[in-house]
Amino acid sequence: MHKSSMKKARYIMIGGFLGAGKTTSIQAFGSYLVEQGLRVGLITNDQGWGLVDSTIGRANAFPVEEIGGGCFCCRFNSLLDAARNLTEKNRPDLLLAEPVGSCTDLVATVGTPLRQIYGDQFHVAPFSVLVDPVRALRILGLEDGKRFSSNVRYIYLKQLEEAELLVINKTDLLAPERLDLLRYKLHERYPDTPLFEVSARERKGLEPWFSMVLSDEVHARPGDMDLDYGRYGAGEALLGWLNAELELIPEDGEIEFDGNRMLLSFASKIQSTLEKDESEIAHLKLTLTPRHDPYEVAAVHLVTREAQPELSHRLVDPLIDGRMLVNIRAETSPDLLEDALQTAVRDLQERTPGIGVRIRHVEHFRPGMPEPTHRMTSGGEADPRRG
Repeated sequence: MHKSSMKKARYIMIGGFLGAGKTTSIQAFGSYLVEQGLRVGLITNDQGWGLVDSTIGRANAFPVEEIGGGCFCCRFNSLLDAARNLTEKNRPDLLLAEPVGSCTDLVATVGTPLRQIYGDQFHVAPFSVLVDPVRALRILGLEDGKRFSSNVRYIYLKQLEEAELLVINKTDLLAPERLDLLRYKLHERYPDTPLFEVSARERKGLEPWFSMVLSDEVHARPGDMDLDYGRYGAGEALLGWLNAELELIPEDGEIEFDGNRMLLSFASKIQSTLEKDESEIAHLKLTLTPRHDPYEVAAVHLVTREAQPELSHRLVDPLIDGRMLVNIRAETSPDLLEDALQTAVRDLQERTPGIGVRIRHVEHFRPGMPEPTHRMTSGGEADPRRG
């Protein structure tokens, strides 16, 4: 029997607001662990179904379990089932879990219950929260720019407050003086929380953070985080959510097209449509894969409406067909998100004659009120309705 089947898997949860770079960081962490000779399983999570994150994980050859229909805290039993499925099939040494980017209170509703109720099955690592520095500078009042409304900012700040490890990601985007300003502010607000500075995309500064995650267990903080669940739910309800799956099918012979360029154009069309309504984009993510080869993938990300769409994964060869996944999260009406998707689809059909675009699945909604399965503070089980 392989030795990893004889010991508990380490459960590593990496949080952070929408667009903080969780998926890129988790892929980098997974690759790092594999290089150390360890087996890794990924658990992805979303309010809906059809995740870009799962597609990227599978393209990178990681075993993936996807939990849709609610966050880890509300789908706690599904989280356990996912972890057990990975354990039975792949015997991972470590489980890397990515919660929904609009969720908070994850230490009390996921980390602590895993440690206290299921400590015989899992080692629970410290909870890391990633920080997008550009968004953080705005939300912390250090720079001007488009911000979310107060209840969405409330969720963002609570995420930072509950972090056991804070990780400033995307340091390659900041000049040194802006990074110094953010570092100072985070130290001032959270003086007892270890702070790391990394660029997951460029694979820089990661090892000190990884080492801390791999060496420590969750430790109870002095005092438990107060959270107004009414305000938390109101903040989530301001966010529009859209997940869609599109199929690209040749209609007139086998016409090759540049999938990378197509994906960038599709993202730009969605962005320009949402800009007209002044919708604040939290995160736009798209993938495009050949229909019969899930290991080849192009992926585009967009964070904030002022940014430019960027390719994080690139297809090597032209395509003749494909499967596209679209995930949009924004502070706007879900109906506007679907309008933006339909506009982008029409634009794509006009620009690529001979290629048919079929919408196989689309869902758009606002997240419901969080109702965690457990909420465990240092004093025991707690009722989230009482904060």
